Amino acid sequence: MRPTGSLHLGHYHGVLKNWVEMQHQYECLFFVADWHALTTHYDSPQIIEQNVWDMVIDWLAAGVDPSQATLFIQSRVPEHAELNLLLSMITPLGWLERVPTYKDQQEKLTSKDLTTYGFLGYPLLMSADILIYRSTKVPVGEDQVPHLEFTREMARRFNHMYGREPGFEEKAEAAVKKLGGKKAKLYSELRTRFQEQGDSEALESAKSLLDEQQSLSLGDRERLFGYLEGGGKMILSEPQAMLTAASRMPGLDGQKMSKSYGNTISLREDEIEVGKKIKTMPTDPARIRRTDPGDPDKCPVWQLHLVYSSDDTRQWVQKGCKSAGIGCIECKQPVIAAVLEEQKPMRERAQLYLDDPSLVRNIIADGCEKARKLAGETMRDVREAMGLGYS
Repeated sequence: MRPTGSLHLGHYHGVLKNWVEMQHQYECLFFVADWHALTTHYDSPQIIEQNVWDMVIDWLAAGVDPSQATLFIQSRVPEHAELNLLLSMITPLGWLERVPTYKDQQEKLTSKDLTTYGFLGYPLLMSADILIYRSTKVPVGEDQVPHLEFTREMARRFNHMYGREPGFEEKAEAAVKKLGGKKAKLYSELRTRFQEQGDSEALESAKSLLDEQQSLSLGDRERLFGYLEGGGKMILSEPQAMLTAASRMPGLDGQKMSKSYGNTISLREDEIEVGKKIKTMPTDPARIRRTDPGDPDKCPVWQLHLVYSSDDTRQWVQKGCKSAGIGCIECKQPVIAAVLEEQKPMRERAQLYLDDPSLVRNIIADGCEKARKLAGETMRDVREAMGLGYS
């Protein structure tokens, strides 16, 4: 996530709730993309540092648990930049220019000069961020799928160019034997079915078999994945898109909640300010007087009821608004209460880190150390494949 400062409820419902759930199911790495922030805010770097720490505190407040996931800052793991540089040597220029968001962002951010090498290359940096951890799944929305496909293409291109180590087949056959009698036989049968008959189910079964082999070294695993599909050693793995449910968290004006619209409620907004913001939300323009009936579908407050209220409360709103049985301030009270209830544990968790900022620094330092270790293993193989593994 790019460090844009304090996060709002749109970030929570759109991203962070998913992160909190995923950290219990997968080995997750969550990082602050501070180099990515410079691709569009290269002229105002002074805002980045405070934004980084504010955002990490918001992650922790939302329930991201450093004992379950690895939290780190991109620029503290320089291997990201090294892989980005090495991949740039083989990246066709046309691949970068065709990424949909490239021209889209240039058209939207007309106040910025985005004709920079860094902005053109940010999809490649994003690919390096993913590939350096040999990630298997990347949580993305529909708009990010082209970026992930670009990443998969980069992994394929790299493996095709550099995954042909000397004696590959002999090493792969030796790795097959390490699976043990029954599993080695099954792997060979599945490989034959895929290569001779194009049996995609056999391919998936063989991949599942390899995923379960914890005793194999990383190098042998990569050889067997590559050998399976008839290629060379898979140095960089192709990640799969993990599509997350789209969430259109409504803002205070009924549009999607966004800082650019000035319609947000931040995760740790002051309680009094939350009440004030919701109480002054616009309502159905037809309800000029308290006695005028209204239509909830024309009222931005109803959109928040859809997110926060129970069926009983929604029925109460529908009936009361259409009959003028309740006023707009009365209608807003359950939303205020629900938002404050959602924010309460966030404020409590955040206070711990606000009282002692060293706790956040230590969490990030530990996360950076773990990330560098994983990234270092990948870079060792990448350097060796590209002829840079000098000994």
